Amino acid sequence: MPAADTAILRLAIPAPIHGYFDYLPPGGMAAADLPAGVRVEVPFGRGRRLGLLVETAADSEVPRARLRQALRVLDSAPLLPPDLLVLLRWGAEYYRQPPGEMFWSMLPAGLRQGAPAEALEQAIRTTPAGAASGPSALRRAPRQAALLARLQAAGPVPATQLEAPDRRAASALFARGLAERCELTDTASAAVWPAPGEGLPLTADQTAAVGAVRPDDGFNVHLLHGVTGSGKTEVYLRLMAERLQAGRQSLVLVPEIGLTPQLLARLRSRFGDAVCALHSGLTDTERLAAWRAARTGRAAVLVGTRSALFVPLARPGLIILDEEHDSSFRQQEGVRYSARDLAVVRARELGVPLVLGSATPSLESLRHAREGRYRLLEMPRRVGGGCEPTLSLVDLGHHRQQQGLSTPLLAAMRRHLDADGQVLLFLNRRGFAPALWCTDCGHIVECPRCDARMTVHLGDSRLRCHHCGHEKRLPDACPACGSAGLAPVGQGTERIEEALASLFPNHRAARIDRDTMRRRDSLERQLDAVRRGEVRILVGTQMLTKGHDFPGISLVGILDADQGLFSSDYRASERLAQTIVQVAGRCGRGERPGEVLIQTRFPGHPLMARLCEEGYAGFAAALLAERRGAGWPPYTRLALLRAEAPGRRAPVAFLEAARELARGFGVAGTEVLGPAPAGMERRAGRYRQQLLFLAPDHRPLQRLLGQLVSRLATLPDARRVRWILDVDPHDLI
Repeated sequence: MPAADTAILRLAIPAPIHGYFDYLPPGGMAAADLPAGVRVEVPFGRGRRLGLLVETAADSEVPRARLRQALRVLDSAPLLPPDLLVLLRWGAEYYRQPPGEMFWSMLPAGLRQGAPAEALEQAIRTTPAGAASGPSALRRAPRQAALLARLQAAGPVPATQLEAPDRRAASALFARGLAERCELTDTASAAVWPAPGEGLPLTADQTAAVGAVRPDDGFNVHLLHGVTGSGKTEVYLRLMAERLQAGRQSLVLVPEIGLTPQLLARLRSRFGDAVCALHSGLTDTERLAAWRAARTGRAAVLVGTRSALFVPLARPGLIILDEEHDSSFRQQEGVRYSARDLAVVRARELGVPLVLGSATPSLESLRHAREGRYRLLEMPRRVGGGCEPTLSLVDLGHHRQQQGLSTPLLAAMRRHLDADGQVLLFLNRRGFAPALWCTDCGHIVECPRCDARMTVHLGDSRLRCHHCGHEKRLPDACPACGSAGLAPVGQGTERIEEALASLFPNHRAARIDRDTMRRRDSLERQLDAVRRGEVRILVGTQMLTKGHDFPGISLVGILDADQGLFSSDYRASERLAQTIVQVAGRCGRGERPGEVLIQTRFPGHPLMARLCEEGYAGFAAALLAERRGAGWPPYTRLALLRAEAPGRRAPVAFLEAARELARGFGVAGTEVLGPAPAGMERRAGRYRQQLLFLAPDHRPLQRLLGQLVSRLATLPDARRVRWILDVDPHDLI
């Protein structure tokens, strides 16, 4: 470290600048005495901002006489440990993101605003009356009785460990005088975690998987490829139990909030109050409390969505990333990164195992496993000896349809319902219909701000654009010719729900999509109704594909499997196959065998045939060979430079200048393509163009991007466009 009298502070400050900011230490303080990872308040422009100390340095590109002095240090100890400092610096450099924004966007809002890292945490506990109360006192309030019993057994429970129903029960206990609020000190690094509960008996496949992830092996990446219903979650639980008994924490990442309540219930049944959740459904206060619980070691298990990857851990022992193929692990707005790929870096820095689990692994992970960089753990059989469902194609060119439901599918639905089974219908298109068409002049109502059609939402009498959010009242007449002959064209989940009411009036149907799941606990309540058998037919979108367990569902109908067959995006076929397999995996998980009917107008398509005949493993092997031959990821590295503006000219001019600049660097092995319009050129009133960079591996690509990024802001049209750089883009449209 540089000498105290000469060292300067290098800070990450939230600003759209691709670099760090240098300051002199505050008066009376030496830079050598300040550890990396503390927050520092500094003058910035005409105001003040908080920065995070990344390192101290001997000198600066700015003359020392021009450096401003920091005002004060907020923390007595580092806010972030060394592994997170390394991770965030690596992420900012690899994804070419402004480092200040990378660092600060990963912190809870309270810490970004100056809240102390250590604080008292809100909790609830029994009053003397509650401690003496017996189970008979709350016979008619089972939720309150369960919470009171939990408090009596475990003592004070942090508010962050209470789900929405428990919080309502807590309010009722407060009113009865049986419970009260209290505060826990934030010094629980010596917290005693409860012994884990008993697990389920393991199959031979599960036993082998658990044994392969040895705690004393240090860093290794394990790809757990288990078919749906093979018991991957029980493997996770056993691994977490091993770490808990060794005094080590586990970090569990899931793709969606919708999975969190279901997984939390299983985790808390096994590990009690040592489990803490962190996701976007929590308030800022709850998120900060969860962050503190993990940092101090009170939480033995932290489960959350992608942002939980950046939470400090007092005693790390294991990282698990479930449904590793899921696109939700890719941050697509603001600071862009892949939580799956960054999880590899963090596990390496911590020296702990990383488990990537999926029934449909990404091609990137499969390639790593094939080439020995990841350890492949396979679980090809379902728990209980059940068989995977059979997949059959329904040719829509040869069968009639009623409101999007083919004759073979309707017959199969009646057969399964009569046998007391449940049915799941998957259509990844919400709303009533994807278009509104005039039967007289042929006009189709389009979004005035996007190159897209307006979707009909009949229940709300609205037309909505699912790309920019623009909406308007459903018109009574054609806006082009004035005719009243307007008709919705195609099917969405809302229309299928309406059709089911008339076709199956004696069977309760439920719709699960973003329109019906707006309330905080609506998804959990609806899924509970499915598991209790009250809902016989379930129709929904992508929300149904993510790991839910429906033991009673014996038939799955995939209503439109053709959306990804002819896309211009090279990843479309991979995503389509993953969706089909994930949806198909929701059925046949109980005692009944599962059946899957896939409606398509292209039953002879090679993708469909291979998927039905060889399963996902055979499909993925063929697609990997195809990608290798075509020179596409995972055998090529890509980066995408996107630019947008209210008119077409500025984005094109900016990207043409960026292309010439990039080619002028002469980095061997790189190629620049474009500019070209985005798949949807006009979106939200702005025209979008893009430039594609290709290289055989990340090294030449990173050399090119490293030279390019710092120069983009100097291009003549840079101020007339909004631009973003997307490294390893998830899609090209």
